[in-house]
Amino acid sequence: MTIGSTPSRAVVVGTGSRAQMFTEALARRPRLRVAALCDPNPVRIAHHQRLLKEAGEPEAAAWSPEEFERRLRADDIQEVVVTCVDALHDAYIVPALRAGCRVVTEKPMTTDAAKCRRILETVEETGNHLAVAFNYRFNPVHEEVHRQLAGGAIGEVLSVHFEWLLDTRHGADYFRRWHREKEHSGGLMVHKSSHHFDLVNWWLGARPAEVFGYGRLGFYGRAAGERSGYRREYERAHGAAAAQDDPFALELAENDALRSLYLDAEGVDGYHRDRNVFGDGVTIEDDMALLVRYDTGATMTYHLTAYSPWEGYRVMFNGTRGRLELEVEESAWQPSLLGTASGRGTIHGDQALANAGGPRLVLRPLWEPPREVELPAFDHAGHGGGDERMLEVLYGPVDPAAATGAAAVDASDASDASRRRATEEDGALALVTGLAANRSFVSGKPVATADVVTL
Repeated sequence: MTIGSTPSRAVVVGTGSRAQMFTEALARRPRLRVAALCDPNPVRIAHHQRLLKEAGEPEAAAWSPEEFERRLRADDIQEVVVTCVDALHDAYIVPALRAGCRVVTEKPMTTDAAKCRRILETVEETGNHLAVAFNYRFNPVHEEVHRQLAGGAIGEVLSVHFEWLLDTRHGADYFRRWHREKEHSGGLMVHKSSHHFDLVNWWLGARPAEVFGYGRLGFYGRAAGERSGYRREYERAHGAAAAQDDPFALELAENDALRSLYLDAEGVDGYHRDRNVFGDGVTIEDDMALLVRYDTGATMTYHLTAYSPWEGYRVMFNGTRGRLELEVEESAWQPSLLGTASGRGTIHGDQALANAGGPRLVLRPLWEPPREVELPAFDHAGHGGGDERMLEVLYGPVDPAAATGAAAVDASDASDASRRRATEEDGALALVTGLAANRSFVSGKPVATADVVTL
């Protein structure tokens, strides 16, 4: 869209915590207008209306999910952002594509094979594509890894070893909310690890072919909590005396955004954002180990731990000319009592965690001394700077008039990631690894990705 023309009209679907980033980003861009907010809960919609007001934008129309498809055309919507519960993504992506809208969806693209096929078939039928918000691609450190590998620094990549650690602040949060139910999130292999699987697909320029894995619920849930002694007798933290000094409890009333988005909204839908992580009804895993084979012949060993004392990740690449090693320490340790100062009410990603460390990238060529690769300035906030860089690629700069010449190029094209924004195919390739892993957890056998989703 050219500067000075009528703003494109956008609808944000799902008005929870993560959606705030998109509502605020669209409101800051003069070429875009949040014309509608779609959610079954009017209290959460009201929270986003306040965000628009604070940005000097007019109030948006409030849509119920039932009227979404009809009002896309009636209200002349051009942009759709899908940030609702993962299992419902396809219910909005498909009609939006058929209406000719430009669609951006939060990861994961969806949560099962049938819904994935439905999205891919709709893309093929309509010729319209969507973008998946894999913000980790836009982290400058991850872009440097891509440059090193694509430039042949270690030759042909033969194997990858990847460990991701979620600490008991961040990891536990998936077990308080709807993510703890696999029917809604697909489990951490789908909801969380899709980020990591997409990174490896992108880094290697490869497609997953076969997956074998073990997964278990060994730390969270009632049985594990009773075994470890961490369980306390409450259903949800708010108003529970047993939760007052529980290091695994989240107090919604202490944060303005959490109170507005969830505690104040409970009367409408009964959703509790602060459930006991050692309660009943947890159907996802918290400890997962995989072996993945790619179409290039490379293999990956991968482990996700959701109960670590520190937060971060290590990934090592072995190639025909050497080895590349990345370590990122997002938090060396966390204090026991949980709280958040984030204005968005988020537990992770919006702000740097306490006791944050830093990234280190080491290149170890054959027959040469190892050397540390210089990395750009790194800030853990906003997912390592990935959020804002992704938003600029998806929606352009906040001030398009100022982005001229070199600045304009830097804003939209300069990074490897910005030339490789994730599409529906990327979303499916990241998803299929997690879906195959979930099948392997049950069968105890390797699962060919082609038997899950044909791509």
